[in-house]
Amino acid sequence: MGEEGFSSDSSLLYHRYLPTAIVKAEAVTEGARVGLSANMPLSPRHFRTSRLPVGGDMVTSRQPLAGNGDVRMSYVGADRASELYRDSKGDECVYIASGSARLESTYGVLEVGEGDYVVVPTGTIHRWVPQGAVTGLVIEASGHIRPPRRYLSQYGQFLEHAPYCERDLRVPSEPWLVEDGETTVLVRTRGGLTRLTYAHHPFDVVGWDGCLYPYAFNISDFEPIVKRTHAPPPVHQTFEGPGFVICSFCPRPLDFHPEAVPIPYNHHNVDSDEFMFYVGGDYTARKGSGIDVGSVSLHPAGFTHGPQPGAVEAAVAAVEKGHTVTSELAVMVDTFRPLDLGDAALACEDPDYAWTWAR
Repeated sequence: MGEEGFSSDSSLLYHRYLPTAIVKAEAVTEGARVGLSANMPLSPRHFRTSRLPVGGDMVTSRQPLAGNGDVRMSYVGADRASELYRDSKGDECVYIASGSARLESTYGVLEVGEGDYVVVPTGTIHRWVPQGAVTGLVIEASGHIRPPRRYLSQYGQFLEHAPYCERDLRVPSEPWLVEDGETTVLVRTRGGLTRLTYAHHPFDVVGWDGCLYPYAFNISDFEPIVKRTHAPPPVHQTFEGPGFVICSFCPRPLDFHPEAVPIPYNHHNVDSDEFMFYVGGDYTARKGSGIDVGSVSLHPAGFTHGPQPGAVEAAVAAVEKGHTVTSELAVMVDTFRPLDLGDAALACEDPDYAWTWAR
């Protein structure tokens, strides 16, 4: 398996049987098309994902929240194993918000749990096996998801100023050998969904080597970069993909200049939409907005946003009382093309959110 015409990362997988032997191909219409509508009238949005149903699997039960031609974000609440699946459209990054699961793939088994980012490369045949109920955010790219280039040397090693390193990444165990006959695999491409039937189970890999494989990285291993005054969102960047970035907002010391205002300032990112999934902690800057654990906020490029009224004064008072750290935990996806809204987002929207700055 190789990326970019075998001129980038690749791995060799040693199959017991021919990985090319398919015996049937069937088009799948159910779930092949995802309905997205424009964010009109243009407005900041708040979605309460805790109101969305839990049930189904982590592939076919994804509930679309927002997306564009580069990336799609979906909420998932799964309680059963998925069928074998291969995304041939792009890499996937799944953030596990609660619960635990086993990712079984042609590379082996990867045990994942709360706080894990799980990056699954394009073309990897895999399935998700939840251990009870699992909730999370699925980020589907149209290309490859990688650590930011500024964190890496020209040869691909993490540099010492990076907020995480190779030791923080977990990889699959030994191969997960399955001896079985004809086996179906659901395959996603830009054209839609196809169900392929293979002559032998694809988990017949006896060994592999290379630099292309699924891995997990836990958000608690991200080392925040702090300044004496408020640092902008690029310091939180964790991954990058075509047309978007993924950032981790983690517990960290508050700004420590004696005259600093320890809270984000009003800001307007003119080139991107900001999609924020709140997964833990206390959101001082958003008090009074209704934002809580499980919320998703969407601030489009055409809108200036920032702390809620009164949040600045409350933050300064808290520091004076000795509160010097923030406990917020959130996953942010910034996209460089406008995001459209998914049906699931509209089903759990808080219609009053846009007006909370005027109260």
